[in-house]
Amino acid sequence: MKALLSVFDKTGITDLAAVLVEAGWELLSSGGTAKAIADAGLAVTDVADHTGMPIMLGHRVVTLHPKIHGGILADRANPEHIADLETHGIDPIDLVVGNLYPFGAQPGIEMIDIGGPTMVRAAAKNHEHVGVVVDPADYPAVGEEIRSGGLTLATRRRLARKAFAHTAAYDAAIVSWLDDTDEASDATDPLPDSIHIAADRVQDLRYGENPHQVGARFRFAGQQSWWDDAIQHNGKELSYLNLYDTEAAWQLVFSLGSEPTAVVIKHANPCGAATHATDIAAAYRAAHSCDPVSAFGGIVACNRLITLDLATALGDVFTEVVVAPGFEPEALELLKQKKNLRVLEAMPPSSALLDIRSIDGGLLVQTTDRLLAARDDWAVVTDRAPTDAEMGDLVFAWQVAARVMSNTIVLAKDQTAFGIGAGQQNRRDAGRIAAEKADGRAAGGACASDAFFPFRDGLDTAIDAGCTAVVQPGGSVRDDEVIAAANEAGIAMMFTGERHFRH
Repeated sequence: MKALLSVFDKTGITDLAAVLVEAGWELLSSGGTAKAIADAGLAVTDVADHTGMPIMLGHRVVTLHPKIHGGILADRANPEHIADLETHGIDPIDLVVGNLYPFGAQPGIEMIDIGGPTMVRAAAKNHEHVGVVVDPADYPAVGEEIRSGGLTLATRRRLARKAFAHTAAYDAAIVSWLDDTDEASDATDPLPDSIHIAADRVQDLRYGENPHQVGARFRFAGQQSWWDDAIQHNGKELSYLNLYDTEAAWQLVFSLGSEPTAVVIKHANPCGAATHATDIAAAYRAAHSCDPVSAFGGIVACNRLITLDLATALGDVFTEVVVAPGFEPEALELLKQKKNLRVLEAMPPSSALLDIRSIDGGLLVQTTDRLLAARDDWAVVTDRAPTDAEMGDLVFAWQVAARVMSNTIVLAKDQTAFGIGAGQQNRRDAGRIAAEKADGRAAGGACASDAFFPFRDGLDTAIDAGCTAVVQPGGSVRDDEVIAAANEAGIAMMFTGERHFRH
């Protein structure tokens, strides 16, 4: 029995080699892998000696030889294949252990592995007769089976599936790199011609969106996520909706600026958001006050260390998840007394470049929605411009509105959302709901609409709620009517020129 070992990641390779030698296997290897095996005092034949051909082209050609691939690909049940091996003096190879250059971490032309993927794919194709191992985590189990007499067909098939996933992810990473570095690409079209998704299942969830559904978190191959390093200090296992809503909360709280900020999310929609100049506990209390009814069973995200004062305030409210960069020791101990509260400590999130959703037979893909229009680019369209205080509230309300399901109206004052009308089929109802929730608290504050007002009645609702400044994209055929209504009420209105629908 012969095994070919050629790995970039040499973790555990000498231990596996020792098991093979003990079981009577002959070892083939090259380069650093051969040296590591020899340094461990194990007999190994260099690939160049086996093939009679030296390493060529600066290590680009090592295992690309009929004595290697003939030995791997031969169907042991096919007499013609066996005859070919005998005619050309090729020995069968029964196990291939290989992993590839770390292209994801070190992208570049010389990190595009050729011999490795070819060797791995050949062994995976012929898994009925040949074992292939690409993950060092599989070495102990493979070693145990070999000690017990050899790899079973079920194991070889499982390892082959893993090998093809390994090479598929590798190729996907190369395609993505070429897309990112394509100087000839059309700057007006940021979407690639094709998308090659490779993702690994990294976290099983309690269930999916509902208990009868199965859920898991997958991570794109070669990517990192704040979820990977998040520490769960307390609470039950996370469910699909816990992750979905917590992601929405974590992204929102870090989009609202650098001052102490807290948000409350329910069903992926903000039902509270507030910023305070110095006090994160005050920010949370203000965010919670927006809609205490909806906050029941919600997700709380804060961009500051959770203090004992904040933890005490959280203690009175049923909350599914609280996520923050850290916790004061006394605050953490207090929160851990609530056995069902999931307490997460996490790093700030990153932002995806593409938004991908499933549809029948394929995907809908778009670039991620970003707040492109800076406040300096907004246009005052009314007789009166907003004051500095109104401008601060307009920016805050606009940032929140961009993260609420459409149609939405957000009413805010003093960097606090007091009324959020989310996910309505018409803008007037969204405004009415926001006004009812604000209950007069947004008087003198700002109104943000994620899309234009198609009729003045939507603006009238904001005026009736006491708002003195409005921000919206503009672009309606009735903009003149809406602007006239704003001037009649003496309020300031700004057009951003960009819409933020969210579905």
